[in-house]
Amino acid sequence: MSRDILKILILAILIAVPAPARAQAKSVQPPETRNAALRYWLAFADMQDPPADKPTQDLLEKTAAGDAPWDDSKLGPILDQNETAILAMHRATKLPECDWGLEYGRGPRASIAYVPRSRVLARLNTLYGMRLMAKGESQAAVDTWLDGIQFSQQVAHGGTLIFQLVGKMAMLSNFRALTSAAESHQLNDQEKTQALAAVRALPAGGFDWAQALAHEEATLEVGIQQMAQAENPSAYYKEMMGHDAPTNFTAPVAKDIAECRALFSDAEAAMHLPTAQARERLLAIQARVSTLHPYFRETTPTLTKVNDARAEVEASRQKLLAALGGN
Repeated sequence: MSRDILKILILAILIAVPAPARAQAKSVQPPETRNAALRYWLAFADMQDPPADKPTQDLLEKTAAGDAPWDDSKLGPILDQNETAILAMHRATKLPECDWGLEYGRGPRASIAYVPRSRVLARLNTLYGMRLMAKGESQAAVDTWLDGIQFSQQVAHGGTLIFQLVGKMAMLSNFRALTSAAESHQLNDQEKTQALAAVRALPAGGFDWAQALAHEEATLEVGIQQMAQAENPSAYYKEMMGHDAPTNFTAPVAKDIAECRALFSDAEAAMHLPTAQARERLLAIQARVSTLHPYFRETTPTLTKVNDARAEVEASRQKLLAALGGN
């Protein structure tokens, strides 16, 4: 027998006969992310654009806000098309972290691309819960709305006021849906207890509004640095504001920056007060905005409106707690 034929026979035997001494390789599941934001991006990618016609858009908005009854014939197909995205969102809310990877160093130029998609997904989720409730699946509806509340907080996490305001919209729609279900006696005692625990765990105003103001001020300061480095500060101003700079415009100097910092510091402190006390304090602080450098006058938010948003969340939360029997 030739040496080559022998090698082939030996190789065939080795392949055909298992080697008991050879350790079996263990199947190891790859590690999964702990970052909910990555999963939310996948959900955004799965979302289908809702119909663009105004009647359908209006119906989506009104139904999610509780101003129109659920209409499965008109809205059901939209949810069917987006169920994969909605369920992916639900799974993401169970993860312990949420880092959107915001580029704070870019200041006003930082991308906020996920904001509009978050708003759409949050609205679809609220509607998904309404559909479940209309089918009599109250536990699944409660789970959906509580996931929506968690999503609203994670949307706002680490962001400036625009992220808080989108989170606020999402939170309120879920609060209203739960309140309506509780007031119409659609929830059993176990579901009420579950919702009550989740809502009680939230801050009174839903979010850390003071921190959002701090992020807002930090973004403005990056804008100042970019303006100072710009070849033409007036052109930078126009790029950011969308209109021409005032005549004889110059970039903010140290005194201007110090005045803005002091104003934001006072506003952040006011946001730690109860909403009624904060409003009085913020009225006085808001009056100082008119004395700031033009760049800061244009970019400083209306502080009393921020507090009004906080008060709206607080009032809606209290109404829900009362409906659930929590106070």
